[in-house]
Amino acid sequence: MGDDQRPVDPSRPVYVWQQAADWIARRIEAGELRPGARLEGERELAEQLGVAVGTVRRAVQDLRERGLVVTLPAKGTYVAERADS
Repeated sequence: MGDDQRPVDPSRPVYVWQQAADWIARRIEAGELRPGARLEGERELAEQLGVAVGTVRRAVQDLRERGLVVTLPAKGTYVAERADS
């Protein structure tokens, strides 16, 4: 992580899974993760963020609900194509 602030801070009054989801969403919005790009696996993301795999799983669920990613069973999770109009 380029800056001094970690993307997930358990001491903040926000659920850790929500912080993880917001961090991934910011990466998508910044263009770091382009439409169609495959997200890192749950274990890799958990290790990057220093959280449990279940936390990452909940964050990805939230991103799916927001329409930011799609998950294909046995293939992975991908950044959704934008529906900009």
